[in-house]
Amino acid sequence: MTVQIITIDGPSGSGKGTLAAKLAQHYQFHLLDSGALYRLLGLSLYQHGLLEHLETQLEQCIKIATNLDIRFETTVNGTVVWLSGEDVSQTIRTERVGEYASKVAVIPELRTALFERQRAFAQTPGLVADGRDMATMIFPEAQAKIYLTASAESRAERRVKQLQVMGLDVKISDILANIQARDKRDMERAVAPLKPAPDAYLIDSSNLTIDEVFQLMVNYVDAQLAK
Repeated sequence: MTVQIITIDGPSGSGKGTLAAKLAQHYQFHLLDSGALYRLLGLSLYQHGLLEHLETQLEQCIKIATNLDIRFETTVNGTVVWLSGEDVSQTIRTERVGEYASKVAVIPELRTALFERQRAFAQTPGLVADGRDMATMIFPEAQAKIYLTASAESRAERRVKQLQVMGLDVKISDILANIQARDKRDMERAVAPLKPAPDAYLIDSSNLTIDEVFQLMVNYVDAQLAK
């Protein structure tokens, strides 16, 4: 039986995670938050004191990547992320861990170690996978491919609100600078750069609500899965 796959790619802060969880709930599909996967690996390597020694301790880093104990739990309130039995849902969403993930993502050997791990998430009845290279590298056979973007300014505003809800005091200028730097790094990296798949459905969410974007996605996905 063919597993139906929906991919959502796009830059940091475009709303991929929230919308992927909503789609997974809507279709009762499994969920892969690949961005969280890299954040989880970055956090784990930091905890092991290896983040600043990625190249000199590469074999050990690959071993940790291969054996990450992770689980995504979709709920009505979003996604709960578990690392070695600990709920790290909020921890991995901090800017600090986002930087860890970005450092990890540029190492080809670590991307390779996580490739099959991500492919294994494709199970019946279907999968919603969000990230930066889901349609271009991990699931090129996906029936529905979405590229979700938004201006750096609108993404920074959303991120500030998200972090303030978590009780963190942040400056929008710092967040904007981080987003712009991460965009540049993700788009210019040699391995799996951030870009839309040729057959992806492009959505700019800058001036749209979550519900408006969700409806656009459902309309598109329904049409694709019906083919």
